[in-house]
Amino acid sequence: MEYSPAMNGVTTVPDTTAEASKDPPDTAVVTAPSVAVEQSPAAPPSGPTAAAAESSSAAPDVAEAPRPSETGPATPGAEPTPVDRGIGVLLVNLGTPDAADAPAVRRYLKEFLSDRRVIEGQGLFWKILLNGLILPIRSRRKARDYKKIWNTEKNESPIKTITRSQAEKLAGILQPLGRHVIVDWAMRYANPSIAAGLEKLIARGCDRILVMPLYPQYAAATTATVADEVFRYLMGLRKQPALRIMPAYFDDPYYIEVLASSLKAELKALPFAPDVILLSYHGMPKEYVRKGDPYESQCERTTALLRAQLGLGDDKLVMTFQSRFGRARWLEPYTIKTVKTLAKKGVKNLVVLTPGFSADCLETLEEIAVENAHVFKRYGGENFAAIPCLNDSEAGMLMIWQLAMRELKGWV
Repeated sequence: MEYSPAMNGVTTVPDTTAEASKDPPDTAVVTAPSVAVEQSPAAPPSGPTAAAAESSSAAPDVAEAPRPSETGPATPGAEPTPVDRGIGVLLVNLGTPDAADAPAVRRYLKEFLSDRRVIEGQGLFWKILLNGLILPIRSRRKARDYKKIWNTEKNESPIKTITRSQAEKLAGILQPLGRHVIVDWAMRYANPSIAAGLEKLIARGCDRILVMPLYPQYAAATTATVADEVFRYLMGLRKQPALRIMPAYFDDPYYIEVLASSLKAELKALPFAPDVILLSYHGMPKEYVRKGDPYESQCERTTALLRAQLGLGDDKLVMTFQSRFGRARWLEPYTIKTVKTLAKKGVKNLVVLTPGFSADCLETLEEIAVENAHVFKRYGGENFAAIPCLNDSEAGMLMIWQLAMRELKGWV
């Protein structure tokens, strides 16, 4: 699994799976509606309506934001330049293998599936099953899937390309705050690691750090495990920085407005009108929710707010869950079963939006745009489109900027 190169506009899937996997895009640019903000870059937008306005000379220009290395804060990954009383911002996404081959995927999956937040109740039986059956088989199969969507130009997974770009663009937008505000990025699993990211920020002189897990909905297996890793690193420090961890933003008005306005723009560009729009979230075992995880209720809240924003009923905007793993009962309805059922019932035009992902990854580019599209057409569907994530688009970046400014209050 890879919770969370972006696609240019909507991914409209061809009639065959073989065709759908050809020539994956290797850029991280998504066309999005223009976003207007009346405030200066040092203050967040005043409300969700900022995301829908047509133009504003005062808004941070994401598309042409100057590179941090040119005018102030260092570009993420550049040689450290110490600052006094620095403020670090660390964007974190789930992770990705270092290469699209079985050994790299195996290392990534072993780290991911060994996390007790992800797979609870790990005993001797699980370790035998993981190392003896799951990793040997799943690593080879997932390596083939990664090759379909791999960014060959940079030799990395799309989620890494996009997250780096998000960090670089956020650094550019935050430049007016001063060179003491430093932005970097990390992955919870594999590289670049959270520990490496924190170490770099502290080496640059940051005594205050904001960690931004890019998961709109909270789950122990995503947001909490990021916090676990951050705290693990801090436990080894004698001099610890002040720390803030951004909460989930599943019901943030700006997030809902940006999702809705971006979806509207993408739908206008389609050559067909959808009969149904699926909102596909990453799945979770039902047992985790029973134990108190708020993930399902937060997905439901995001869905309800989007329905209200778009003026669509639950028959037109349907919530589903993807990426099941193992034999346990997971949150329902399952995306792929719903896609099959809709096609068999005569639905000809289907659109899928993934509001739980901040960046396109294996689950959106291959599982949704290829596998689910193939199932839909196999059972009678005709037109299928996977809507890109917000990624590093103008709208997506202004949303990340707004969240960062909200969490940095009192520090900047």
